[in-house]
Amino acid sequence: MAAMRNRPIPGSSGLVRAMSLLGDPVLHSACDPVTDFGPSLAQLVEDMYATMYEAQGVGLAANQIGVPLRVFVYDCPDDEDVRHLGHLVNPTLVEADGISMRGPEGCLSLPGIEAGTPRFDHAVVEGVTVEGEPVRISGTGFFARCLQHECDHLDGTVYTDRLTGLRRARALRAARRAPWGRTG
Repeated sequence: MAAMRNRPIPGSSGLVRAMSLLGDPVLHSACDPVTDFGPSLAQLVEDMYATMYEAQGVGLAANQIGVPLRVFVYDCPDDEDVRHLGHLVNPTLVEADGISMRGPEGCLSLPGIEAGTPRFDHAVVEGVTVEGEPVRISGTGFFARCLQHECDHLDGTVYTDRLTGLRRARALRAARRAPWGRTG
């Protein structure tokens, strides 16, 4: 197994899982809190990293692979191109403030579709690690967008739910036309 600073590379022991796509009920239901911090949780996180990297994403919530638990992983740059790598279990978005920005946003559960989505340029999320250690993550710019996006997933919200008017209509029409399209 390859190592990075004496730690395994995230996802190197994980399995790539099937992605839940827009229309799957698991994406529109709030996820359950994690209560079992055993080996199955650590394996879930590994599988999530492997799946995210295979799909070339910057974040992935557990329900995106059909697991309705409050867990997400990320490997995302901020606007200064600083890399943020980690995971959160039972995360809560505790701050989302600053300038409201509308920028292109995509989702691994809606492959190939992007839409200008409003997000705040600063976000703080609190949760725990797979070992149950408390964690507080703060992000700005693109990384703040990622944190808000993944927390939304765990609450049963897909970014298209935040769109209105023509932007929403265009994104949903594109999803229906996509080869994977099902907007149930």
